[in-house]
Amino acid sequence: MCATMHATESGRNSGIHDQTQKYINDTEWMLTYEATEVIVNSNYMKCEMQRLFGLPFEKINVIPNGINMNMYNGIEKDYDFRRRFASDNEKIIMCAGRLVYEKGFQHLIAAAPKILSGYNDSKFIIAGKGAMLDELKAQVNYLGINNKVYFTGQLSYKDLCKMYKIADVAVFPSTYEPFGMVAIEAMFAGVPTVVSDVGGLNEIVNHGVDGMKSYAGNPNSIADSVLALLYDHRLADDVSKNAKIKIKNLYNWNKIAQDTHFIYQKAICQTMAEKQKHQIAQENAKKARKREGRGTLIAFRGREALA
Repeated sequence: MCATMHATESGRNSGIHDQTQKYINDTEWMLTYEATEVIVNSNYMKCEMQRLFGLPFEKINVIPNGINMNMYNGIEKDYDFRRRFASDNEKIIMCAGRLVYEKGFQHLIAAAPKILSGYNDSKFIIAGKGAMLDELKAQVNYLGINNKVYFTGQLSYKDLCKMYKIADVAVFPSTYEPFGMVAIEAMFAGVPTVVSDVGGLNEIVNHGVDGMKSYAGNPNSIADSVLALLYDHRLADDVSKNAKIKIKNLYNWNKIAQDTHFIYQKAICQTMAEKQKHQIAQENAKKARKREGRGTLIAFRGREALA
């Protein structure tokens, strides 16, 4: 059996705090314990699985998530679509995902005043829905930047692709992120991307080469990376070009399918080998019992002869 794990209950909640979470955590442990091979989507997750469940490193295989190489076919920069969210002179800084604490939207909003003080013609577009929507809107209102932040709600797949195409910078400031699918989508669209230095995001981006990093939970650091891309057009062009090449080479489904097929073949071979080993052990035990029985019989007959 192969088990694929893309997150853990402990990681999502920064620990186990109630009986429901404990039940899920125990189920995750049992699944990974019983599995012949475990597949995770980042080296960060590999370390987390080993730390939480005590799995041997050689049992855990890292295969990243992939992206459809045709996802942006036929989608160009739509200026009419862009004008629904920002003026032509404004730079769009976008972020997409579930509006929950670990996605770090609150840190991007906290970074907005510093970004606006350095580059006032900016607009923050936040796409997604979730439990923190009202809290994030209250934070925007408190900072007095209502006219600079636009909450789109959940976008359709096509509109999200359009959003990536019109964005000038994409920011993903998560505090917990086993992989970071939205980051590779933005990078493949050619958007200069800023990510926090946690989890899978930290592995996807090479700072200053194919994207920018910021310290997790640090609004000043987020602002510095965003402003670097807004000020330095050559840096923005270079990281976006390098990012597209990286995504094509490392995150295409053909490569991922081959790697996954290899792990399943490995698990099947290992299972067959264990089955054969068990059968051989059973046969040897059976032969040993027969020899032991013969030895007992010979000893008994010997005693009868002496008697």
